[in-house]
Amino acid sequence: MLKHRLIPVLLIADGKVIQSVQFKHTNIIHWKPVTAVDFFDHWAADEIVVLDVSRTKTGRETFYEVVSQLSKKCFVPLSVGGWVDAVEEVRKLLRLGADKVTINTQAFRTPSLISDCAKVFGSQCIVISIDAKLDAQGHNKVCIDRGREMTDVEPIDWARQVEALGAGEIFINSVDRDGFRRGYDITLIQALTQAVQIPVIAMGGVFTWQHLVEGVTMGGADAVAAANIFHYTELSTKKAKQFMREAGLAVR
Repeated sequence: MLKHRLIPVLLIADGKVIQSVQFKHTNIIHWKPVTAVDFFDHWAADEIVVLDVSRTKTGRETFYEVVSQLSKKCFVPLSVGGWVDAVEEVRKLLRLGADKVTINTQAFRTPSLISDCAKVFGSQCIVISIDAKLDAQGHNKVCIDRGREMTDVEPIDWARQVEALGAGEIFINSVDRDGFRRGYDITLIQALTQAVQIPVIAMGGVFTWQHLVEGVTMGGADAVAAANIFHYTELSTKKAKQFMREAGLAVR
């Protein structure tokens, strides 16, 4: 039986770990990302996702330094993303110590980037991040450019396309749920997990450990991720995993 992964997410803006509410940065959680990674490494996380959500790319060198530092301290797989727009950028992040690279906006604008990266580095290294947002009619649509640009493409259609192009995993996030503590968009996650064969990581809206359980049992996600909640609870990932285990889930 495949075991479900528990994944804390670090959102990095200008070198600092920040809190996010509907993709708006509300406050700084950690001044040094390496501090958070130290906690998660000791608290039974299965993987760590680090995303550069800086509003511009001018401070990219700072993020590279963060990735380099984290890779030296991190003893679980490290997935890195944000502002990834070329094969050479993926190569640089992998050389800095990332195990996987997450791509979002540029993958949507230039889908061939997915297949190019999969051919060079292998599908197992390529995670496609999909941000979904409800339109005026209440239908989820793919949103790009850090939640600022709404498209007319449905997440399920885009997920099927990225799988066909060679992506190894999908990271699905709900802009509307982000930071709102209402749990995952189960309907969205369930539809997506039923549409593709590659692993799906659920993200967006976690406020209780039960929300993590629902991401698996109701949504069908292979892995469950969260950001804000893990930073404000002592031994957070360890407690979350114990709750999932007691709920009958197979976890690592």
